[in-house]
Amino acid sequence: MKLENLENNIGYQFNNKKLLAQALTHTSYANENKVESNEKLEFLGDSILEYISSDYIYRTYPKLTEGEMTKVRASVVCGENLSKVAKKYDIGEYLYLGNSEIHSGGKNRIAILEDTVEAIIAAIYLDGGIEPTKKFIIQSLKTKIEEATKNVGVKDYKTVLQEILQENGDIKIEYEIIKESGPDHDKSFVAQVKAAGKILAEGKGKSKQKAEMQAAKKAIIKIKR
Repeated sequence: MKLENLENNIGYQFNNKKLLAQALTHTSYANENKVESNEKLEFLGDSILEYISSDYIYRTYPKLTEGEMTKVRASVVCGENLSKVAKKYDIGEYLYLGNSEIHSGGKNRIAILEDTVEAIIAAIYLDGGIEPTKKFIIQSLKTKIEEATKNVGVKDYKTVLQEILQENGDIKIEYEIIKESGPDHDKSFVAQVKAAGKILAEGKGKSKQKAEMQAAKKAIIKIKR
């Protein structure tokens, strides 16, 4: 597929097309073809992403505390969100992958997509400077940032469950992943929550954290009943 189509997708035209090609080059392809991978770009992009997202959150939501801003940023720049950005722009279709990654579904793997988005951020920065980089990041994550700021003060189910169970004393609460299924790029997990060794509930999710959260939610409902 032509890289020009990807440029249209992300809304930035590169002066140096080689930078974009490098940003799309996974280590598996680089090792097979003796070219440079996107690892160094990913390193730079990670720092740029953290700076620009922090600056945007600070300026746009001045009423948030330092702790709340940290939580918003962490939830927004996580691998799952960045992989969704990659899928939004069809970045996976343009990746240069080695044979092993091609056959194992690498173009949909969350870690690979996350790293590639960060590498593209660095490539845009090196090619065009801070302004187009900022535009790309904000257009990609603005909605997620807004959602995160609305939920930042809301306690998650695991916290609520802990407060309910430990109201009258310290009780040991344990979460355990008891089952996982599906290919690497589309796994499902089942989590179990126990209190004082007693099973309270099970929950399912597309990540371990979501499965644990679902288990905690079910446990809260069960206790309240």
